[in-house]
Amino acid sequence: MKKVLLATLLAFSATAWAADPPAKPASQPETKKVCIDKVKDGKPVMGKDGKPQQDCKEIKIHKKLEGTKVEDAKGKK
Repeated sequence: MKKVLLATLLAFSATAWAADPPAKPASQPETKKVCIDKVKDGKPVMGKDGKPQQDCKEIKIHKKLEGTKVEDAKGKK
């Protein structure tokens, strides 16, 4: 009985692995540098050189997926 159970388990695991191979590790994600001026009391904070100081961050860029329009359920009867 144990051999039959083991053989069944191996058969299912082998077919599941073959149908969906493991994902490849992604390379470095696309990033973008975003800078926002520092504001204090409604006025921009100026640096020593006379330019406004900025807070800069590196953010990941996400791909937007296009979807399809869903039909209204009221139209179908």
